[in-house]
Amino acid sequence: MIYKIRIILDADEDVFRDIEVEQSSSLEEFHNTITQSFGFMGNEMASFYTCDDEWNQNEEIALFDMGESGNGARLMSETLLEDVLTEASPKLIYVYDYLSMWTFFVELADIVDKIDGQAYPNLLFSFGELPDAPPEKEFKSDSDFDIDETLDNYDDFDFDENWN
Repeated sequence: MIYKIRIILDADEDVFRDIEVEQSSSLEEFHNTITQSFGFMGNEMASFYTCDDEWNQNEEIALFDMGESGNGARLMSETLLEDVLTEASPKLIYVYDYLSMWTFFVELADIVDKIDGQAYPNLLFSFGELPDAPPEKEFKSDSDFDIDETLDNYDDFDFDENWN
């Protein structure tokens, strides 16, 4: 079967790509398809994240295992698209280049039969141009913790003034 997927840049301006890809593709192959369709070199770190219907990020699926033990992360090369993107769970978040944090919303639009003679992956539609720089991200917490209220009296820390 073939997945029709829309990949949308998290930005104010509309920038997206509609892609057809075989459901049995690895996430690493899908990552390569995304980078090519948006014009990236493809040489930066990237991750997919499973998410819920409100795009709340869950499990990471990384391009490489960066852990010390070498067996902690779920890897793109070992994960099939059909295992994480289904009709019941049709959304993923994709982050490319951890320094720039290009963030994309990935959504399964349809599942169709493979067409004989058609090469996959297939870029169906391209809309909008990638900006020169990634959109600014606002990182905020849902917590009510206020650092200014908590650390208003530094005398309680008992620092030695001549610690150097």
